[in-house]
Amino acid sequence: MGVGSGRLYVAVAAGGFRRYATYRAATAAGVFTNTVFGLILVYTYLALWEERPQLGGYDQAQAVTFVWLGQALLAALAIGGGGMENELMERIRTGDIAVDLYRPADLQLWWLAADAGRAVFQLLGRGVVPFVFGALFFPVALPREVSAWALFLVAVGLAMLVGFALRYLVALSAFWLMDGTGVAHMSWIAGLFCSGMLLPLNVFPGALGEVVRALPWSSLLQGPADVLLGEADPVGVFVFQASWAVVLLALGRLVQSVATRRVVVQGG
Repeated sequence: MGVGSGRLYVAVAAGGFRRYATYRAATAAGVFTNTVFGLILVYTYLALWEERPQLGGYDQAQAVTFVWLGQALLAALAIGGGGMENELMERIRTGDIAVDLYRPADLQLWWLAADAGRAVFQLLGRGVVPFVFGALFFPVALPREVSAWALFLVAVGLAMLVGFALRYLVALSAFWLMDGTGVAHMSWIAGLFCSGMLLPLNVFPGALGEVVRALPWSSLLQGPADVLLGEADPVGVFVFQASWAVVLLALGRLVQSVATRRVVVQGG
């Protein structure tokens, strides 16, 4: 990728950031929603950890921190939807994808850049306030070392890659299904359950816990959370996330190559 191409994708990412920054009312509503759901989950976790101290290897403060991290990353990683997948599926359905294929840009990198801009805005615009609220009003376990926060941000960046790669594959299913809504909904359910958004994956017993921790969705929340909480080796988490990112992006590239050979332009 040359300098000119690099500037193009930076511009696409910046455009994605600005686009979501214009939705101020939606952002404010999202902040409120994340805070409310965070409160519901926190009080549920407090009751659960009161009965089962050190559940999943977390103390109560770590469990509360996990909740607010989830609310901070939910929209940024589009774990429950809200990423680029709906727009891309719609362009495939209508045939507008043919226009995208004529751009002097790689299709996968274009959508990755756009989604990265969206993710950064959602993290800053929608994720920071609920997290700060939780840290101010509840007992949390946050590191004081700058290096720990830097490692956490690396894990979040890799989580964004894995999340995009998963959703890109979901969107590409529309080349065959024409309406990938069902696949998207199943992916969102899997993401909410297998990322740790509903309950930390460390809590899951036996073989079920081993399976969900081995799936790519665990890269989205469980991995970054354990890095910040000091419950996992950061290098091991990075290798796990990067491996899934490479595999899923390569698979997306392969599926894209097969799909674009059979583009059917529909609609008026």
